[in-house]
Amino acid sequence: MGKDNVAFHAVSFPCTILGSEEPWKTVDTLKSLNWLTWYGGKFSTSENRGIFMDQALEILPADYWRWHLMANAPESDDASFTLEHFASVVNKDLADVLGNFVNRITRFCNARFGLAVPSAGAYGVAENDLIAELDKRINAYTGYLEEMEFRKAFVELRAIWVAGNEYLQIAAPWVAIKTDEGKAAASVRCALNLMVLFAVLSRPVIPFTADKMFAIFGLDPEDASRWPTSAAEALSLFKGGESFTLPDLLFSKIEDEQVEEWRQKFGAE
Repeated sequence: MGKDNVAFHAVSFPCTILGSEEPWKTVDTLKSLNWLTWYGGKFSTSENRGIFMDQALEILPADYWRWHLMANAPESDDASFTLEHFASVVNKDLADVLGNFVNRITRFCNARFGLAVPSAGAYGVAENDLIAELDKRINAYTGYLEEMEFRKAFVELRAIWVAGNEYLQIAAPWVAIKTDEGKAAASVRCALNLMVLFAVLSRPVIPFTADKMFAIFGLDPEDASRWPTSAAEALSLFKGGESFTLPDLLFSKIEDEQVEEWRQKFGAE
């Protein structure tokens, strides 16, 4: 809730509830945020300053907004929303990191192994190093979520996505397949398992995208979204032979022309 409501909901309202002597449930945890401003000023419907929920959802899917707002939540200080920063975050985080990973590995697998998880080969040093990093980051991410430190949490989540892209660069199945098809197959299998892990970890903040990622493998989101007990377990979900479908791009990049159009429409200064 906004910082101006903290005293009321933390003190005054609980006192009223207790004073009623009725069995009402009092709040367990209260998370407050500072102000989100529009280019440093107030959002105003009367002055046509700012994008509001109905307008936002007409422009882009909810997950674009959810990611930016939560990854840049005004937790310690007021935060200024600008369309330029919004576009930069969406393009760099969602399109270039998460979306690019999904696009690269599904299309490479289809080109060289078909639309099924390859079963050949065994995990090696690169996969073990990845597992060690993921365990550390998942533990940190989980802790931040439990403490409701959202900005720190989603820094970790982005780092997990980045770790997947870095793993692909190290494993380089497009190179390995020329001399060692089993090694290439193992790295592709690992990366496809990573996609499901990414979906699980991302579901708290971009649930619609996570469900699309589950759907690539025909997984039921409610069954598949159980929080991982370890990275090793998560990366052994698919053993080989599981089919998948080629996805559309998860995220479209926001172009400069769109930003300028929205600036004019929504009163950006």
